[in-house]
Amino acid sequence: MIDITHKRTTLRAATAQAIVRVSRAETITAIETRTVPKGDVFEMARAAGLLGVKKTSDLLPDCHPLPIEQASIEYSIEGLEVKILMHVKTIYRTGVEVEAMHGASVVALTMYDMLKPIDKGIEIHSIRLVEKKGGKSDFQSRYRDALKAAVIVCSDTISKGLKEDRAGKAIMRKLEECGVATSVYAVIPDEVEDIRAQVRQAVEQGLNMVIFTGGTGLSGRDVTPEALLPILDREIPGIAEAVRAHGQDRTPYSMLSRTVAGTVGSTLVLALPGSTNGARESMDALFPPLLHIFGILKGAHHD
Repeated sequence: MIDITHKRTTLRAATAQAIVRVSRAETITAIETRTVPKGDVFEMARAAGLLGVKKTSDLLPDCHPLPIEQASIEYSIEGLEVKILMHVKTIYRTGVEVEAMHGASVVALTMYDMLKPIDKGIEIHSIRLVEKKGGKSDFQSRYRDALKAAVIVCSDTISKGLKEDRAGKAIMRKLEECGVATSVYAVIPDEVEDIRAQVRQAVEQGLNMVIFTGGTGLSGRDVTPEALLPILDREIPGIAEAVRAHGQDRTPYSMLSRTVAGTVGSTLVLALPGSTNGARESMDALFPPLLHIFGILKGAHHD
């Protein structure tokens, strides 16, 4: 199975369809009047479909086991066709499209099995995904203007050439994936005035965001939050909370990070952890949904 641990948990939903086509009107009548010899077709197939949804990961090797928070089945009859709609919801890191399609397939197969003694011409058609919600594409920003960022590494050690930067480069890779250009990349020592100077330069250059990595811990030289908090026009606590919550699921030490987020004018300022994993996981927690903020900031700026 592929690694989904970097993905965020969201509400995800899917609807799948299957169609059972019978060959005689009498078969439809038997279904509706519940006179099929094997029993109530709709209710038996409904129970089988719910079991099928929950057993998906047992049968398909690459499907992740996941909590099924809701599953329901709708039937409609049009002429000689019975249309099946399977709805599935979860709150998890991956979607439920396959679960919905598997459930719809099991409903259709159960109906076939129950009806074949009275109708030899039954066919199953159009097993397909009708709709899905809650994946990454649903949280892509509608903001389409080109975005530019500054990535600033705060580290005495790296600025002296004693260590290679990996965290800043991980941030830039994620920005590139999201279509954000890194216009400025710099490594600076852990000095308050140097940090503030980078913010001023980013604002003067009209950059959309400046992302710091490093200096958010608890050592005596970790001063990035102290440098940034006094100059922010608005702090955005939810961003920092999202970073820590995402990290806390992966390591109990994330609660010690002093991540900061806010705005200076219409420039977003972020201070993320300095470790490579911390920076990468923080970016996974925030992007691409965080890009939605620039549509909001643009509207507020125009007002």
